[in-house]
Amino acid sequence: MVMKHYPAEFKKDAVELYRSRPGATIKQVAVDLGVNTETLRNWIRAADGRRTGSHAALGAAGEPSSPLEAELAAARKRIRELEEERDILRRAAKYFAGETRW
Repeated sequence: MVMKHYPAEFKKDAVELYRSRPGATIKQVAVDLGVNTETLRNWIRAADGRRTGSHAALGAAGEPSSPLEAELAAARKRIRELEEERDILRRAAKYFAGETRW
């Protein structure tokens, strides 16, 4: 499999496009742009990490400056955990479906 390297500007624009289309899924945007779904998802996660990791949203102690930001950060963390669990279950289901001999 060939690894494609995309310019930082393209990645930034792809994330902005996804965020500007509230009803669109990552898969839809990825297909429109001609990139892999997981690639776009990684770009979005990286951009979220830069946003939540920036000192603009954090107080002096490195904690969110408002309860709403803390709740949002916790929700994003939980979403990442759930997506990871879902992906593991999908891979397991695919594996066991291939093992079944009817």
